[in-house]
Amino acid sequence: MRIKECNTWTADNSFLLEYKARIETGEIIVGQELWQELENLAEDFRNDRYFYNTDAARMRLGFMENCVRLTKSPYYNRPMRLMLWQKAWIEALYSFKMAETGRDRFKKTILLIARKNTKSETSSGLALAEFIVGNEGADICCSSNDDTQSSLVYDAIDTMRQLIDPDDLDTKRNQRFILNRATNTKIFKMSDRTRNKEGRNIDFAIVDETHEMKGNVIGKSIEQSQSLKESPKFINITTEGFVIDGYLDEELKKARAVISREDDGPAAERLLPWLYTQDSELEVWQGNRENRFWMKSNPTLGHIKKWEYLEEQVDAARKSKADRIFVLAKDFNIKQNGSAAWLGIEDYDYEAVYDLEDFRGCVCLGAVDLAETTDLNAAKILMMKPDDPKKYVYQHYFIPESKLTESDDKNAGAKYEEWARAGLLTVCEGNDVDLSIVADWFYRLYTEYGIKLWKCGYDQKFAREWISQMEFYGWQKANDDLVLILQNRATLSNAMKLCEADLKHRLVNYNRNPIDKWCLGNAGIEVDALGQCMAVKMETRKRIDGAVTLIILYEMYRRYRTEFKQIVERG
Repeated sequence: MRIKECNTWTADNSFLLEYKARIETGEIIVGQELWQELENLAEDFRNDRYFYNTDAARMRLGFMENCVRLTKSPYYNRPMRLMLWQKAWIEALYSFKMAETGRDRFKKTILLIARKNTKSETSSGLALAEFIVGNEGADICCSSNDDTQSSLVYDAIDTMRQLIDPDDLDTKRNQRFILNRATNTKIFKMSDRTRNKEGRNIDFAIVDETHEMKGNVIGKSIEQSQSLKESPKFINITTEGFVIDGYLDEELKKARAVISREDDGPAAERLLPWLYTQDSELEVWQGNRENRFWMKSNPTLGHIKKWEYLEEQVDAARKSKADRIFVLAKDFNIKQNGSAAWLGIEDYDYEAVYDLEDFRGCVCLGAVDLAETTDLNAAKILMMKPDDPKKYVYQHYFIPESKLTESDDKNAGAKYEEWARAGLLTVCEGNDVDLSIVADWFYRLYTEYGIKLWKCGYDQKFAREWISQMEFYGWQKANDDLVLILQNRATLSNAMKLCEADLKHRLVNYNRNPIDKWCLGNAGIEVDALGQCMAVKMETRKRIDGAVTLIILYEMYRRYRTEFKQIVERG
């Protein structure tokens, strides 16, 4: 290996080798994927294809630590002090050179790291260093899936710039870009929505949160724009996510092929994978401050990211499926499908029954999930007793007659004829359900049991006929007797989590209704990038209408619980 200005590289003069040495002693904990890549890089010191020169890396690291100020509370305006992992990553990215040309070996790097581990702040500081001490006339791009996400890094760079040049003497920002007056280097934003992504001439790019990208439009546009550059940099910074077979999945396949040495082609040689991952999900549940397993995906843990925070997140993940999916992806970089079974069978299949006569004359909350043709129609009420935290749920279902011969539903476990004979299900003549009879059911509860419906939640789809009949009986939409509950994540996420928690603590008594049990077992949970969840079908043929109605019912309870409990206590 050809070496410039240094005869021997050791842990004393290389941050990369120091990082590896401190991992070997057990002082620092990393996962197997990063360790294998560090081993690969250590071997490459002896490869004649490369030489190692830290001048460019040291210049940028020096600028970051001596000039860059941090942009976020509680560290706002403090000097940037880099941890060893940051120094090792940046040094490796800039210091390996191709022996034949003297140009940088690595054109591209992927930093996979859990949330709240300074990935955006670190890359913003590096971009500002590139802006000030990098090549003259360079184009620096901040990119992501959408304009808002692109702005996070771009605005952080601009804040750092203003903290060291508050009077815009050497730099300035206009509506299109940030400009270095002396070198004519520019920083600009680009997202999937940006027009004219082609034809650019990018030297240095940061692409943030690539886990949300379904395609490679942004990535390919940037790579093509760098084709004429001698030592371009493409920095992919991200956590894991929920998009299946998206851009990040493809990039991680390439990265892992590099780590395992399965791919040693020209493109693989120019890629630096830097993956902070757990070696197993078991480490999440068994991790603590003593064994420090969580540090494998959280290298700033104990310095920036707080142990208390992560302990709280893991505790929440133990109790809620939505939190579990989100925390595993975002705090531990364990890939999640975004949808999984909502409940375990033990969460809803337990002994709990009651007699509806016990609630004669009570006040209840209601909910419906309405459909005109193929789906089940479900109606439910929620009742409570004074000084009793349990929710007592009574329900009824409605299907069109044509549904009785639906083979897909039967194959999925539906027993419509049996449920109809048991009085749990009303079969309506023809190919659709007369939704007025769903309103009749609520009125019949009043006439037969004196159970008074106080407020009822519904979704706007197919609701007109039902609303008309409900208003005929005296429940008025204008008086908020009938409450619109949109079936989306923003509306139902908290209700779904509360419902799950109550089921796990056996605070829901649904009288072991077999249709409810079937729907609860069919329900999946889908979580988005914000951690919001909603119920989804795990399979198309399986019905979840009873589970959705229960969640709508819980949203009604969540909104009106204070007043409702007062009504219950008054009897």
